[in-house]
Amino acid sequence: MNKTPTVPTAADPSTLEDWTHMLREQEMPIFSSTVQTIHDIIGDERKGAMDLATAILQDPNLTAKLLKLSNSLYYNPYRKKIVTVSRAIVILGIDVIRELVLACSFFEAILSPRNKRRAHEEIAQAIHAAVHAKAIAVAAGDDYPEEVFIAALLQNIGRIAFWCFCREQGERLEALLADGHIPQDAAERQVLGFKLSELDVSLCRSWNLKGLIEEAIRKHPQVMDPRMRIVNLGCEVVGVLKEKADPKSYDACLERITAITGQTRDEVKQSLRTHTDAAAHIARQFGAVEAAELIQRKARRFAEEASTAIAAVPDRKELQFQILQEISGILSSGMLDISFLLEMVLEGIQRGIGMDRTMFAVLSPDRATLREKVALGWRRDSPLQTIAFPLIQSPPNLFQQALDSREGDWISSDHDGRLRTAHDVAVVGRHPCFLMSMYSEDKPIGLIYCDRAYTGQPLTEEDFRAFRHFVQQANIGFALYRLQGR
Repeated sequence: MNKTPTVPTAADPSTLEDWTHMLREQEMPIFSSTVQTIHDIIGDERKGAMDLATAILQDPNLTAKLLKLSNSLYYNPYRKKIVTVSRAIVILGIDVIRELVLACSFFEAILSPRNKRRAHEEIAQAIHAAVHAKAIAVAAGDDYPEEVFIAALLQNIGRIAFWCFCREQGERLEALLADGHIPQDAAERQVLGFKLSELDVSLCRSWNLKGLIEEAIRKHPQVMDPRMRIVNLGCEVVGVLKEKADPKSYDACLERITAITGQTRDEVKQSLRTHTDAAAHIARQFGAVEAAELIQRKARRFAEEASTAIAAVPDRKELQFQILQEISGILSSGMLDISFLLEMVLEGIQRGIGMDRTMFAVLSPDRATLREKVALGWRRDSPLQTIAFPLIQSPPNLFQQALDSREGDWISSDHDGRLRTAHDVAVVGRHPCFLMSMYSEDKPIGLIYCDRAYTGQPLTEEDFRAFRHFVQQANIGFALYRLQGR
């Protein structure tokens, strides 16, 4: 039986102007206010860094997110401790802070529990393209790579906003697009009366976005600005990294990047690998967890180049050292943020040791189940899927054994029959892995797990020592955090 079509309510926007007004005034007022504030400060020669800092500090959420990102490896590779907005501006520069403020307020405005699959896909594509575009800009010697990042991030701002707040029109458009018989532009016109690219331009005008952002949004084909070529290349990279992308398109994209940056093909490939990981990390930092998972799932081309991907990662020991230094700084700071510490420990394990999947799982209150708390690198059938492991004590399964040991376990495939239950195999497979328990007051509270499920590279004694060291730092953090609360 056919369902009766939903009749739009009086509150539903019906024109381009309606959509622009609704998004600006009702759905995204925080972003609207931030754009205007940043525009006023940057455009006024009498105002400087302190005016920007004061404006940021008016919003506690924005302040917290900005400082968290300012201390991340992506924005702060030399790991200079940043605890104030003023210091962030001094160390990172006003252009980077402008990028962060716009990006943070944008994601605060659009991310919500009601975001659906299409919205997460658009957000993932925007972040992925922005990170690659900025990397290309840096390699090409661009003076303002932060502008390239924001231009690539916001160039489809209307499309992203629509899918985040689309209501009944979104369901109708989704159905038309899924049918596949109508081109996308035509489907948009049929449902909305305008193309979503027109909403991009209308919001750009409404928010008074200028410079490279405006050029990127208006998408003038006649514009041959070299910086616009970089923005477009960032978007092209996202397309060619998809699992079923045309190999010829991939090669052509590599050639275009080498021509702009002067890098070799191998250097470009390594950069694409590194910055795909960085894009997923940055998405998580912005709070776009589902988008982060999509970025990692869709960039599977690199898993097919496994041996190169692992062998070519430069300065892994140096990266371990940098992250451990930052962890030491956190532990000695006197004001321990345990969530930030755990995130950094997992990042150190995944990026510093070269693991494909890393997870911190916590014990349930009845101590019968381990449930995912933080996970990096997992490919999921659904962005909302979470991982859980029932514990078996007699005989102990893989995870119960790890909880009972403080020294860490290195499990090889030889132990599968004895330790891995059918449920464990269904969730994590039969891959060699490292596990180590997390303790609080001499009681296990959870564990950290990691493996190389996708690349299949062997685990080494050196890897295991580094893994144990990172987890030990996390356990020290828990002990200090407990003392801090007394």
